[in-house]
Amino acid sequence: MHLLDQKALGTVILLLLAVLVIVKQKATGSILKDKPGGNLRIRLTHIFNLFFLLMVNPLAAILLITGHLEAFDPTRPAMDSPRLLMGLEIGGMVLYGIGFLLMAWALIRLGRNYQPGGSDPRGADEMVMDGPYRLVRHPMYTAALAMSLGLSCLIQSLAFFSLFSIYFLLLLLLIPGEEEGLRRAYSGRYIAYQQKVKGLVPMFF
Repeated sequence: MHLLDQKALGTVILLLLAVLVIVKQKATGSILKDKPGGNLRIRLTHIFNLFFLLMVNPLAAILLITGHLEAFDPTRPAMDSPRLLMGLEIGGMVLYGIGFLLMAWALIRLGRNYQPGGSDPRGADEMVMDGPYRLVRHPMYTAALAMSLGLSCLIQSLAFFSLFSIYFLLLLLLIPGEEEGLRRAYSGRYIAYQQKVKGLVPMFF
């Protein structure tokens, strides 16, 4: 017995994704036009990010709405404990909601300064340190990870958790190169900011 209605949950996920698409279009001026330059690692991370947000999330939502998730995903373990199931679903819902809000906030604050992950700043880009960037240096990555982990908890899927793990590893490889470009562009200002604000999780990591 699920704590959350699965059809309603799938509908909410689709609506939140639609809102993110609208926010990105309004804030940054594009939805999919931005293509990262750089090496294969940067391009792979960008592709994986789009794959997760624009394919994995909608697919999970559609499977929840149609009631076919259990047949489609054989990696979902049997949940014998109602308390464990409740904890996973509530925790997943909270993580997904936090990720959505943080992603929207970061997109709005970045505006036309937005670039795909791994790209060096352009000459006209300002160094953003307020809004969600006061909490972590990479709030959009934090948001995507929270949504990914939240979704895997909501639907109790080991396959979705493996996608979260792959994405996390890709970001750990991507961030040092991205921050090197930021240090070149903003020198001492970014170094001071880097020393003051954590990378992905406030007060921790």
